Amino acid sequence: MFSFSQNNIMNNDYNIWFLLIIIGQVSSIKASNEGIPYNQPSFCQNASWDLNATTFTDVNTTGLYPVTIFINRNNTIYIPNQSNNRLLVWSETNLALTNNISINSSNLFDIFVTETDNIYVGVSTSLFGINKLSLTSTSLHRIMFTCKECQGIFIDISNNIYCSMRYGYQVVKKSLDTTSNILTVVAGTGSSGSTSTTLNEPYGIFVDDNFDLYVADIANNRIQLFHSGELSATTVAGSGSPTATISLNRPTSVVLDADKYLFIVDCDNHRIVASNAYGFRCIVGCSGQGSTTDKLKYPWSMAFDSDGNIYVADQNNHRIQKFLLLTGLCSKFPTNDIVIYNSSK
Repeated sequence: MFSFSQNNIMNNDYNIWFLLIIIGQVSSIKASNEGIPYNQPSFCQNASWDLNATTFTDVNTTGLYPVTIFINRNNTIYIPNQSNNRLLVWSETNLALTNNISINSSNLFDIFVTETDNIYVGVSTSLFGINKLSLTSTSLHRIMFTCKECQGIFIDISNNIYCSMRYGYQVVKKSLDTTSNILTVVAGTGSSGSTSTTLNEPYGIFVDDNFDLYVADIANNRIQLFHSGELSATTVAGSGSPTATISLNRPTSVVLDADKYLFIVDCDNHRIVASNAYGFRCIVGCSGQGSTTDKLKYPWSMAFDSDGNIYVADQNNHRIQKFLLLTGLCSKFPTNDIVIYNSSK
């Protein structure tokens, strides 16, 4: 593993540099995959984002410490306001709120919205689990009962819903096609640990179209990949990875693009990092914590819109930041360093 910038190219790396330029000349973003409710773009290998964000909404609307955001394929944006227990809904093209839903619960940890506008929320109540509501019926209906709070939610392409229990040290799932509460453990033993079968504060989760599960394992500073049907994981980023990746400090969220490259919210490093065919790189928030437009402070989650722009729940700045994809610069290096893994070295 090594890194270089545009002004520091070693002669023996010329072939890699040339290949990166050729690949970078393809379209920066393709259409999102069909059949999923969220945006999953495909980018050129050195796609970059404007390092200075615009604030989509701030503490006056979303309240204190926003932790989650969901954007559907129509670019409808869902953000919980934990200060007053409401779910806020926008159209990206209209900054005025289109819906403001009262939810009788505190601590709206995560949300997932289906193509039919069913909204699934992980909440903190006397009965843990996942609740369902819709834009037309805001009463909560509990569809999963768990022993601990569901702080990460995901629904796969076979209509299974997943719950990540941060302090239950497990990820479980059940089918939404049945009313039973039969849960299947898909990751973790229920006890904290740092082995391939254990987790320590699992939070953000993502399930790809092969039913492989990615887990942001906060306290172990790593991203774990559990292949479908397996309870032993491979570390694909962070501490303990069998191959050189990138150092993480309490990652809270992981998202995959259409080509299955990772985008990671590296919370305590106050940045977003991403992988591509050549390794990992920081893409936004790369100069430490702060409150200016180029910085983040304990970011918690992220989501793509249909144009490949990145929205970040910038938790301790009490705002949602929007980083624009720089589509015209795809054949050039980003302004920040790129980390490239060269298998010949």
